[in-house]
Amino acid sequence: MSDRNPPEACNSMDELRAEIDCFDAELIRMLAQRAGYIDRAIALKQLNGWPARIPGRVKAVVENVRRCAGDEGLDPDLAETLWRPLIEWSIAREARVIRED
Repeated sequence: MSDRNPPEACNSMDELRAEIDCFDAELIRMLAQRAGYIDRAIALKQLNGWPARIPGRVKAVVENVRRCAGDEGLDPDLAETLWRPLIEWSIAREARVIRED
């Protein structure tokens, strides 16, 4: 994504919005890839007899997201607010397949 125009190089709202749309599409692609890893986690958890929700892992994911956000100059509270539903969606997806509902 290094070929993207930086925000200060955008000279119109249309140009700026097009860049944002490109980032949104990339985020969706990355989330879809992440979901593939969640699917693999399901298989590994089933193999090991592990539950969908592992509180220590949830804590570690949130800590990692907050650290990464801070490193990138993004508000860690915002990152956590965005990630919590993603984490819960992932756990719910795992629980449905593992049949913990």
